[in-house]
Amino acid sequence: MELNSPTPLIYLVDDEFAVRDSLTLFIESTGRQIKSFDSAQAFLNDYDTKQPGCLILDVKMPSMTGHELQEELTARSITIPIIFISGNADIPDSARAFRAGAVDFLEKPFDNDLLLARVDEAIKKDLDARYQLAEKNKIQERFERLTEREKQVLQLIVNSHSNKEAARILDISHRTIDAHRARVMEKMQADNITKLIAMVMSHNLVESKPLDAPFIDKLSTE
Repeated sequence: MELNSPTPLIYLVDDEFAVRDSLTLFIESTGRQIKSFDSAQAFLNDYDTKQPGCLILDVKMPSMTGHELQEELTARSITIPIIFISGNADIPDSARAFRAGAVDFLEKPFDNDLLLARVDEAIKKDLDARYQLAEKNKIQERFERLTEREKQVLQLIVNSHSNKEAARILDISHRTIDAHRARVMEKMQADNITKLIAMVMSHNLVESKPLDAPFIDKLSTE
């Protein structure tokens, strides 16, 4: 997925200079961008949530471990995909990492080509997630531009009411319903009713249930 965002960046956090140096040189030789840090805190101080990419993270580090950094990122609602690397981890370490959402866990020494494949998968996951979030935000913004009456008509559309039924339920003319439907389609940028319904339902914008009298009464008529 293409986004109007920077080129994906691979972050590397490892307190061992030799590991940072060798991995940085290898990844740069493939044409990918990488930025390395010797501590979790240094990474946190630098990380930009708008930057797509992934994180290669060592497990055992002083001050803040890889697991603790993972927990801190979760607490900050940062969902960057994490690939753990470790030279002396055990099964509980890997289990803990996966339970918290890590995409992979590699033991040192690992095959660099394998790491690169995992990195590409992680970056794709991040780009896909960012694309989906951007699409969701765009659709939500379109929905918020609808008037209350248009939202009401949209719910009737979702619940498969014909124009005649909608006019009867809302006690307005068939022609007025037609006008509202047309504006809903235009504002939501939907080519047809099927796409409109799929868009609305996939993002939970309205409830799929019949309108009741209290709901109708509380909406303004326009």
